[in-house]
Amino acid sequence: MKRWIGFTPLIVLAALGVLFAGYALKHDPHVQPHALVGKPVPAVTLPDLDTGALVAVRDTPAGPRLINFYASWCAPCRVEAPQLMALKAQGVTLVGIAYKDEPAKTQAFLTELGDPFAVKLVDRSGRAGIEFGVTGVPETFLVGANGVILAKHSGPLTDADAREMLAKLR
Repeated sequence: MKRWIGFTPLIVLAALGVLFAGYALKHDPHVQPHALVGKPVPAVTLPDLDTGALVAVRDTPAGPRLINFYASWCAPCRVEAPQLMALKAQGVTLVGIAYKDEPAKTQAFLTELGDPFAVKLVDRSGRAGIEFGVTGVPETFLVGANGVILAKHSGPLTDADAREMLAKLR
């Protein structure tokens, strides 16, 4: 009987393994939390990349806009850059938030790949990312004219993703 007591930790560990495996198999990795959809843009103030002046993200250009979190160290952000430039050419207002990045590296990134942003803000600490619920970069939020977040996209935007997001403005 005492021999079985020695196996108790192994039995508990095996049971936990089965429990976690069951959760992992049921969990859809493509499901991303969209807690802010339907809510106003968080009250966050960040420095402007060019001037250093503090800007309230809520007050970035009035009207519909895309708020894009990106970073110079982010490979998918490089993939997304041409799509953002195409959106700018179509007249879409883009607000860029450099997430956990150094301003000099952010500026070099924009110089190299093009600058699609009407407003460029810096979130060195990542605090704004926390307020927005950012899980990684790039992430893009569609904001309606009333300042309410209408949609969120995780990962690099494609043309189809951008069309799908912008269709929510209608």
